[in-house]
Amino acid sequence: MILSNLEIQKALDDRRLIIEPQPQPKRPEIGKYCPYDTHSVDLRLHSEITVPQSGTFVYDLTQSGSLAELISKHSEKRILMKNQPFHLEPLKFILARTLEKIGLPIGKCPPYLAARIEGKSSRARCGVLVHFTAPNVHPGWEGPLTLEIINLGPTTFALHPEMPIAQLIVEQVWGDIFEKPSQFHNQSTPEGL
Repeated sequence: MILSNLEIQKALDDRRLIIEPQPQPKRPEIGKYCPYDTHSVDLRLHSEITVPQSGTFVYDLTQSGSLAELISKHSEKRILMKNQPFHLEPLKFILARTLEKIGLPIGKCPPYLAARIEGKSSRARCGVLVHFTAPNVHPGWEGPLTLEIINLGPTTFALHPEMPIAQLIVEQVWGDIFEKPSQFHNQSTPEGL
């Protein structure tokens, strides 16, 4: 079952869902932005992005070693400034992360919460895909969410720090679970370190 905006806010109040900093305002005001839609909440773009570089290396996931370290080794870090957005050119790909840290604590008894991160339609209409694979945020997750962003549109797209970039959809998970932390649990960089 997908949580409504009011149920998302109740889950935040009860600390069954953690979004830090908490999205504000909680209610729409005429002519002003509100991050809560009927069944989702917007997440914003962090100022740190990772720009993968071209090269002769190969991503081979059958080889041992850390994928995050391999990506980091072959990427360039950029810091976005309010007056200096990153211009994502057509057919270019970057890794970014959400400004907000997400937590889905595993409590003493079900129902637990899980979530999905999805791109925003307004970005897609410009040809920009935001987080286009592996949208699941599992119970027990803590940390920011990595965003895979590619520009498939015909022109450059400006990425500004703190702009609404994706949306979080929260769901209930029924039944008992056992914990299985992700390799990216508590990540602090877009590539997963």
